[in-house]
Amino acid sequence: MIYSVYGASMIARAQDFATAAHYAVGQRRKFTNEPYIVHPRAVAGIIQALPDHTWMQVVWAWLHDTVEDTEISLDVIHTSFGSEIARGLYYLTNVEREAGNRKLRHRLNIERLAGAPPRVQTVKIADIKDNTKNIAALGGSFAPVFLQEKEDAMAVLTRGDQVLWSLTMDQILKQKQEVALVQEA
Repeated sequence: MIYSVYGASMIARAQDFATAAHYAVGQRRKFTNEPYIVHPRAVAGIIQALPDHTWMQVVWAWLHDTVEDTEISLDVIHTSFGSEIARGLYYLTNVEREAGNRKLRHRLNIERLAGAPPRVQTVKIADIKDNTKNIAALGGSFAPVFLQEKEDAMAVLTRGDQVLWSLTMDQILKQKQEVALVQEA
């Protein structure tokens, strides 16, 4: 995909920004202990493989976990990247832990995602696709809970890219089957 000079510049800035933010807090991937930035990179790659993606979706993909997992606030995102990027990240950021127990936070996150614009929903679907690709093998006893939460989220992400949605739901269902087989053994 060819982007405008401005769009290409924003993608490069987002990549650098996300890399620095996740590195600054020493964040690593659960289960694999890889540097966390491998996940935003993978989500950006999924978005970039879509034929009708925008540069803003790539920026959201790179930044989607910065507010949730680092010291970066939505105000900093707004100042650094503008209101449209900050607005998209609002939908992609989970509610704070102080909002309640896991079940309540899950419901609030689902409600937030339901109101997200279609292009933002597509980024969330890409996030879920990357996060669920091998959870059955790596997630242990947490995998069934995690997969159900992702399936719940997919139920409201119906305005995102339909091909990506279908591929991601297929992956979730396959992972649920793998978890069930392991539990039976």
